[in-house]
Amino acid sequence: MSEMTLWQKFIRQGQRVVGLLLRPMTLGVRVIALDEKGRVFLVRHTYIPGFHLPGGGVERGETAVASLRREMEEEGGLVSQETPRLIGLYHNPRHSRRDHVALYLVRGARQVKPRAPDWEIAESGFFPLDALPAEATASTRARIAEYLQQAAPSPIW
Repeated sequence: MSEMTLWQKFIRQGQRVVGLLLRPMTLGVRVIALDEKGRVFLVRHTYIPGFHLPGGGVERGETAVASLRREMEEEGGLVSQETPRLIGLYHNPRHSRRDHVALYLVRGARQVKPRAPDWEIAESGFFPLDALPAEATASTRARIAEYLQQAAPSPIW
C-alpha cells in the first residue's frame, strides 16, 4: 500500500476538521456489495491509498440505509433490489475517536452506469472474493474475511 501524498494528507485533514465542526459524533456506512457472480465491488479514492468498500458519511436527516444507497450510486453506479442487511457496527479510531461505521451486506448489486474516474474515485470495479487487489486495505480485507467466515465482527474498523 502506498503512502499518502501531501495533497491526500491535506484533504484528509480538512475532512476531519469539517467533520468535527459540523458533526461532533460521526457515523459512516460501508457495504459489501456482491454481484450475481459473488464478486465484491471496491473503490480506490484519489485522496487516500488503497481499495475500500464503497460508502461514506451519513448526512444530517438521512437514514443509514438511505445513505448507503446514495453512496452505492455515487461511488459505483450501483443498485440492488435487496434490502441492505446490517452485519456490524464498528468504532473507527483511525479516522477519529468519534467515528463509527455501520457495515451492510447487499447481494445482487448491479452497476447500472459505469463510474468514470474523477476527482474523488480513481478506480472501481467488481473483484472475486478470493482475488482482491493487492492494494485492498487491511480493514477491507478484515471485513470481507469476517463475512466469508461468518465470524463475529471486530468492534474496531
